[in-house]
Amino acid sequence: MMQIKNLFLIGPMGAGKTTVGRQLSDMLRLEFIDSDHEIQRRTGVDIPTIFEFEGEEGFRNREQNVIDELTLRDGVIVATGGGAVLREANRQHLSSRGFVIYLHCTPDQQYERTYRDRNRPLLQTDDPLDRLRTMMEMREPLYRQIADLVIITEGRNTQSVVREIVKKIDSLD
Repeated sequence: MMQIKNLFLIGPMGAGKTTVGRQLSDMLRLEFIDSDHEIQRRTGVDIPTIFEFEGEEGFRNREQNVIDELTLRDGVIVATGGGAVLREANRQHLSSRGFVIYLHCTPDQQYERTYRDRNRPLLQTDDPLDRLRTMMEMREPLYRQIADLVIITEGRNTQSVVREIVKKIDSLD
């Protein structure tokens, strides 16, 4: 198998980055870190609270620092927040410091997977599906710009996604 030091999972909220990342880390015996969970651990508050007091800009500043730090480690799988790709610095760190996997799913699938989750401040709007579509329109080109591999997670279970990733990485030799 090709020796990949780090795997970085990018994609929209609800694409399965955290769930896939955890299973991949078990399979590949690499440490798993979710950048959003790391931000929460360091601040001691949840993401909606950070948004409430610091706004999206404050959150993105924290996210950029965490991503810079995490991508410098070796032997990690990092799941990023859906909006991490909005900042050039994050795209630079992710693409230059590891193997980037874009987990893709449609806004409809994202909505199905996230509409009950109150921990998503960007979805606290009258029309969350419209918000998801708008965000995807803006972020899709950025995801694709830095992706070394695109995996479709639409309507699939985690095991099949993880197996496909491992198979594709194995075939890179």
